[in-house]
Amino acid sequence: MTNIIVDISKYILIILFAIYTYKCFSVFRDIDYLKRRSILRTQSGLTFAIHFIAFLVLYLTMDDKPTVLIFYAAQVVLLILTISLYTTLYPKSSRLVLNNMCMLLVIGFIMLTRLNTDKAIRQFIMVTASIIISFFIPVLIRRMKSLRNFTYVYAGVGIALLLAVLALATVTGGAKLSFTLGPVSIQPSEFVKILFVFYVAASLWKSTDLKNVLITSCIAAVHVLILVASTDLGGAVIFFTVYLIMLYVATRKPVYLAGGVLAGCGAAVLAYKLFRHVRIRVAVWKDPFANWDYGYQVGQSLFAIGTGGWFGMGLMQGMPDKIPVVTNDFIFSAIAEELGGIFALFLILVCVSCYVMFLNIAMQIHDQFYKLIALGLGTCYIFQVFLNIGGVTKFIPSTGVTLPWISYGGSSIMSTAIMFAIIQGLYILREDEDEELERRKALERRRKQHEERAQRRRETTRTRSDGRPGRYR
Repeated sequence: MTNIIVDISKYILIILFAIYTYKCFSVFRDIDYLKRRSILRTQSGLTFAIHFIAFLVLYLTMDDKPTVLIFYAAQVVLLILTISLYTTLYPKSSRLVLNNMCMLLVIGFIMLTRLNTDKAIRQFIMVTASIIISFFIPVLIRRMKSLRNFTYVYAGVGIALLLAVLALATVTGGAKLSFTLGPVSIQPSEFVKILFVFYVAASLWKSTDLKNVLITSCIAAVHVLILVASTDLGGAVIFFTVYLIMLYVATRKPVYLAGGVLAGCGAAVLAYKLFRHVRIRVAVWKDPFANWDYGYQVGQSLFAIGTGGWFGMGLMQGMPDKIPVVTNDFIFSAIAEELGGIFALFLILVCVSCYVMFLNIAMQIHDQFYKLIALGLGTCYIFQVFLNIGGVTKFIPSTGVTLPWISYGGSSIMSTAIMFAIIQGLYILREDEDEELERRKALERRRKQHEERAQRRRETTRTRSDGRPGRYR
């Protein structure tokens, strides 16, 4: 009976996730408020349905059933509280961003519970702490009008943290990524990328003349070079790409974009020549089976994705534990193996819908500073998704970055929660702008109506011969 439930569940999960993904994009159509609200509520119901079905399978197939049951109940409480508190505290916040956050968290919890229950429980604790912190961020974004004035504070703190990594971090997987403080491992680059976006936005908001662009570019290059020196090439690529996109949008000058692309290509060639770590990853990308000692991770990832096919093996039916660091960098491969290639494609589309929402906010908010922040954070998010999925599918060389909201990792979870909370704050600011604009339009309409009535009275009023006003017949 259990085998039948497991086999049927994978098709149900795909169907439910397909409906959810469709609704991610249908909310962008020109529909009325009630219909949009109904779509967003349906998404929440689909999230809980997927969560229930997946954990039912895990409960039936795993040995430690009490732990799975209690863990599932704790997650349901967390999701309900998150949705309820966000919609209560911030009624103007984006429900789509909130729904996608919850769905991605659910997928991460499902796969981590299947792979390593202890890590899943630690992830749950980190997610809870991150969400609690994120509750305070939208109100800070909304009320603090001086954020644009700390330009060099953002740059100074960011560079100091990256230098601390370069000096203190231990080498992991060929790169200096994190250092340990007591029982906690911290990866500062995950947080510095947020400071970096704020620095670039504040600097380019002040001026886009050549002198300021050169200064901003030099400070941005310092960030990137420190990451390169730490051999955190995934982080370096993210910082470089985010800066290039923000610079182009702020200045609207293709020459900066072209120059940046050429400089990036030259830097990539130089990194290949200088770092053995980079040469190995490029060799693995070209043929992971030629040197199995180094290509084992990517090779196992490809085997897992191929084994899963379109519909997957079903939860607990595959062998994703054969992939090294599967809970961190290669969790997408585990999803494709057990939940199927179709499910994995829909996961990519959900991530894209988040990016579309970020761009929507960036295009519609009027303040240039906040516009650049929304664009920078959105680019940071979607490019990290691209690097992770591209690396595990051998589309590009592996860069060792995590899949936001899904991969195991406290720094990744907290930084992503902060990014999404900032986006929520910007969405609320945009709603405030729209309300203010509507208020001004209403006042202007009333003023015009008053003037028109006064004009009509003047046109119809005539003065009688005795000097008393009267109506002309």
